Amino acid sequence: MEENVDSIDESNIKAKSPLNKDIISSDSIKDEKGLISKDANNLKVNAESSNNPNKDTNNVKLNDETSNNLNKENSKEKISDENPKAIKIKPKKEIPIEKKPFNEFVNDHLLPSIVQEFKVRGFEVAEINIKNTSRPIAGDKCWVIYCEIKEICNFWLSFEKEDIASLKSISLCKSNQKPSVIESFLIDEKRITLKLIISRILQRLNGQKLIGNN
Repeated sequence: MEENVDSIDESNIKAKSPLNKDIISSDSIKDEKGLISKDANNLKVNAESSNNPNKDTNNVKLNDETSNNLNKENSKEKISDENPKAIKIKPKKEIPIEKKPFNEFVNDHLLPSIVQEFKVRGFEVAEINIKNTSRPIAGDKCWVIYCEIKEICNFWLSFEKEDIASLKSISLCKSNQKPSVIESFLIDEKRITLKLIISRILQRLNGQKLIGNN
């Protein structure tokens, strides 16, 4: 009887013992943890995606801006190829020498041209200059071009102002004489040019038989 009691007690104890419950393996626990972590990661990714809905929109916007810039550059190149004259800069038109400042016109153009014209005709210009001095005979102060043609004659071309269109006069004489007459010069001409001034100087000297035919 005592043995039966003991066996019954032991069986009851075993029945009540927590060891008789279903034992969960460590592997299954590990698998469950892995699934849980995977699900958690997926939820996290989905949460980040939902929290940043503008990323895709920004990418689309950037792509649109890039394509627009490319289209603009292509349009510019196309316009340049089709209309090369549209970007061609016209060279600045040089003003006539007669429109240049008085001293620049006289020193850079008129005096050298006078020397060259006499040289072509076989005459040597011994001296030529321009000064703001007294006009021959009249004695008033103005701009005077003095020219000495070696062993032939002298002449004085006077300008009332620093302007080739201002009133002008001319005096001339042989090399061993002094001027005795003052004459108006190009008073009827509306447009004064370099060639016209030289032509009329030669005409006056030729009229006095100081040089040959011009």
